[in-house]
Amino acid sequence: MSYQIENVNGCTKKLLFNFKDVDLSKQIESALKEKQRNANLKGFRKGKAPLNFVKQVYGAQVENDALYRFVSEEFYKAVQNEDLRAVGYPAFGNTKFEDNNVSFEATIEIFPEIEIKDYSKYEFKKEDDAVTEKDIKELEDRYLGPKAEMVELEDESKPLENGLFAVFNFEGEKPDGTRPDNMKAQEFLLEIGSGQFIPGFEESMVGMKKGEKKTIDVTFPKDYHEKELQEADVKFDVELLEIKERKTPELTDELAKEFGFESVEDFKNKNKERLENQKKRETQMKLQEEILKKLVEDNSFDVPSALVDQQKNSVREELGANLKQQGFDETMLKTYFEKWDEDVTQRAMFQVRSGLILDKLAKKYEIEATENDFEAKLDEIASQSGMDKSQVESYYKSNENIKNNIMYAIREEKTFEKLISDMNVK
Repeated sequence: MSYQIENVNGCTKKLLFNFKDVDLSKQIESALKEKQRNANLKGFRKGKAPLNFVKQVYGAQVENDALYRFVSEEFYKAVQNEDLRAVGYPAFGNTKFEDNNVSFEATIEIFPEIEIKDYSKYEFKKEDDAVTEKDIKELEDRYLGPKAEMVELEDESKPLENGLFAVFNFEGEKPDGTRPDNMKAQEFLLEIGSGQFIPGFEESMVGMKKGEKKTIDVTFPKDYHEKELQEADVKFDVELLEIKERKTPELTDELAKEFGFESVEDFKNKNKERLENQKKRETQMKLQEEILKKLVEDNSFDVPSALVDQQKNSVREELGANLKQQGFDETMLKTYFEKWDEDVTQRAMFQVRSGLILDKLAKKYEIEATENDFEAKLDEIASQSGMDKSQVESYYKSNENIKNNIMYAIREEKTFEKLISDMNVK
């Protein structure tokens, strides 16, 4: 064996090569022929220059190419011989070729060997994923919300309270006695308890009745956007004109059909099923995240920087897409990622560590994602989304990467099922 291996850390190895009496004639000949095919030398058509002439012109370069071929071939032979699971590309250094002797170094990152500590005593509590009538009612209200109307309270003696809407006139007076136009309004509509006004304003309106007038004293926040009003004591003269409430219509078969359902019963049954599936996914994901945090916390090991860098790019892409939807441009994105680079790195590090742990556990449990699993997952997606199975298939089978991603997710799901069964989950 013409090399030695040094362990730099748990995921990095340095290979030191040393060869005596090296014959590079085969590599030189191969490099010459490749150079000949691409050489465009004066007096010859491209690729037609004699081999000896090419050697005269490109001798030193060809020798370097031959040496690189030799170094690469020997390195990859050693990697295969040692069964090293390489990550990324090697870093070569200290390459020497003197008197037919070749020596060089190659540093390479590998997937770490992980020994996971005993987790059978772990205890976790899974949240209740039952769907209540309140959940269904809230969903129903979200559907009916756009059809709600604002109506005046029938009982004029009822006072203003949180959740009701006030229609009122107001005029503010600054500490210097001035009453600027930007501090007054007529027939202004405000939901009490919404927190839209200066702290203390809405609270002071609670209890007022229709037709009542009141002077409200408030102090503006010290971080208010208008500097001259920061921490200023201001009086507001308020006249409550009307008290309104939002009236949501009753769900009928006719409205249910507008929402894409056959009837009220169909609306409730289908949405209950969707809410149940959604809650199960959310509680399961939360449980899985808690388990992963505990596993990562209890199992320390070196992580290849190449994997972390790759995952950082994925995190940036995902975050960048979300931030662009919020109106961020490229300059803002650059500033954001410079400021929060450490957070992105830590998130990527956690994802890499948890991914390696799950991969180790999947191998331990001998878990793989099968084509039957894939088809079952497509059925599940179609059922939960309300899409036709053929539409789902056309997407997930259109691209090998998309299919690979879902197969990986299936493998993780099956791993978690087995993992949870070996823990104490209440």
